[in-house]
Amino acid sequence: MLEILIVVAIIALLASIAAPAYQRMRKRSQAVMVKEDLRMIDDAIGQFAFEKNKGSGTTVVFADLKPYIKANTLLYATGADLFGNPFGPTFTVSTYPYPPSPTYEALKDVTDTAFWSPFGTPP
Repeated sequence: MLEILIVVAIIALLASIAAPAYQRMRKRSQAVMVKEDLRMIDDAIGQFAFEKNKGSGTTVVFADLKPYIKANTLLYATGADLFGNPFGPTFTVSTYPYPPSPTYEALKDVTDTAFWSPFGTPP
């Protein structure tokens, strides 16, 4: 009986160590997904501007970018990140997009300003 108690105590100790690390890794992977969405939006802005001959400073809405974003993705379907927070509503040619403010705040504990480079932080 004592051996079982010791094994349970060891498992509980390991779980208490592993759970916070798992949650941190999960949030970090979510931040990477949001950053990848920002890369796709930035690429779409560039492709749109090139094809439509738009100059620097031109305002673009998500509907303009949709043809340049991979179909059957959450970003394509909703224009939002994995938390449901929309990107935009407008973007500017030759200016990096940035994560939605609620998403940035939710992931701030696992990312720093350098992580979001070159996209930056919400205004």
